[in-house]
Amino acid sequence: MVFTSHMEQALDEARAAGARGEVPVGAVVVAPDGRVVAAAGNRTRELADPTAHAEILALRAACAAAGSERLPGHTLWVTLEPCAMCAAAIANARITRLCYGAADPKSGGVAHGARVFTHPQAHHAPEVVDGIRADLAADLLRDFFASRR
Repeated sequence: MVFTSHMEQALDEARAAGARGEVPVGAVVVAPDGRVVAAAGNRTRELADPTAHAEILALRAACAAAGSERLPGHTLWVTLEPCAMCAAAIANARITRLCYGAADPKSGGVAHGARVFTHPQAHHAPEVVDGIRADLAADLLRDFFASRR
């Protein structure tokens, strides 16, 4: 993937989330023509909403912009491997490509844990590209949690 600027924008969203006291995860949805149509960082604490993960918020905004619950041809860039809830939302939105940074061996739902896209019940499985700027994404998370211990 040559569009690492999209991951840089997701990292900016993650930094902003961390500055708000949220777990630093950021997400960006890119339309087929390359335009960024939505971006978000985690807001679970701020909104008192366990579903307010960066991916969910970005998907909601992108769907609202598209006027549809489906986002074929769109790419989701996220700094951390999506959890099972977010992976299911990605499948339901029919995202074409998922690009993420750091792996999440504990709570991931793509390459770890539930592996949502490989289940026979999965509605859709996007192309997955992992490890993009993984070092920076992992450092943000590590620093965030270290500062709270």
